[in-house]
Amino acid sequence: MDREEIDEYVQRCQQLIESSPQMDEENTKVKLIQPFLELLGWDLYSTEVALEYTIPMASGSTHVDYALLVGDSPVVFVEAKPVRSTLTDDEVRQLRSYMRQELDVDWGILTNGKSFEVLTKNRRGNGGEEVSVVQFDLDDLAENPEVLELLTKESIRSGKSDEVAEQVAQTNRAIRHLENHEDSVTESVAEAVENEVNGLTIDIEEQSREFVQNLVSVLREQRHFVSEESPSDPDGRSERTKEAASDVPDETDPLENRVAGKIARKDIEGDPDARVAVFPTKESGLPFLKENEAWGFVRVGSDFDYVAMYVTGNVREVKYFATVRDVVDPADAELVREPSGYKDGAKIEEGKQVVRFQPGSLYELEDPVPFESKYPQGLRYTTLGDLRTAETTDDML
Repeated sequence: MDREEIDEYVQRCQQLIESSPQMDEENTKVKLIQPFLELLGWDLYSTEVALEYTIPMASGSTHVDYALLVGDSPVVFVEAKPVRSTLTDDEVRQLRSYMRQELDVDWGILTNGKSFEVLTKNRRGNGGEEVSVVQFDLDDLAENPEVLELLTKESIRSGKSDEVAEQVAQTNRAIRHLENHEDSVTESVAEAVENEVNGLTIDIEEQSREFVQNLVSVLREQRHFVSEESPSDPDGRSERTKEAASDVPDETDPLENRVAGKIARKDIEGDPDARVAVFPTKESGLPFLKENEAWGFVRVGSDFDYVAMYVTGNVREVKYFATVRDVVDPADAELVREPSGYKDGAKIEEGKQVVRFQPGSLYELEDPVPFESKYPQGLRYTTLGDLRTAETTDDML
């Protein structure tokens, strides 16, 4: 993003807030929040931004101040409050309840124009619960404008925001582990140094503890905007930042890659009208795909003949293709390792299944389909004919 444009936005907002600290909600929306959405690349004068978007609720319906859409589907909810107010836990819970009603809404922004809190659905842990990943103020933007990369229209639409959120979560987990296990980590560092260098006259344990504490400080600085909440927070708000710890295959547990090879899309045989299920995955989800010749854990409501995988983040391509063998319960899937053994270890909820592929049918595409403006945020369907001929994802989704 353009640093000069961000600086101008921050300065203009700070001047407005200073001159009108008791600004009401309507003026806050027009003078502070709508320019913020434009800064992120959303066109307020198009159908991609809906004001007072209706949300069906169990007791009737309600409205969220802004819905940001990709195609016809809302993907971000923005709830606005007056600049004179302070963001509260009740308002966070309200936004979470709004996000829960819409399957495709993975992101939520709560703001009063000077403070911002960003929520995302934690699909890898907590069963898709909405968690807080970022909190920042206008002053933070002046110092660290890169936080906005999480929220730009391009990042949301391409799936890059998912990767940024995962990086934030990884840093969060590292900080919590170092803080909760400072003594054992200090002991391990000291032991490693003593094994390498004997006869030192300094206090190795003291220096090792200082090293661990400095490492936490560096990680905090790297993760400058992440909300810090006590695990024992009685109001339950700490759940917004909790993520299940996970492991990845290492050198002693090598990845078994069952990808059969590469194939050009035009060479894929089959009925052009055959149905293809298109699933999104982060790069960290590929070990599961490659080891198991399968994809999970998903809910599917209808039959399909093939699977295509769109890789999010920096890849942003429909990159893998396979023929479906069957759809089974996780207990019958005969997976190579337990789900929690993967970096994107899944919490298996009731009703989720595993899509198994025909042995030897998983291929990497020689000519992957690049992202243009549409990508599958959840399960989407296309046809084999459209997959063969698509120039971009817009031609098949």
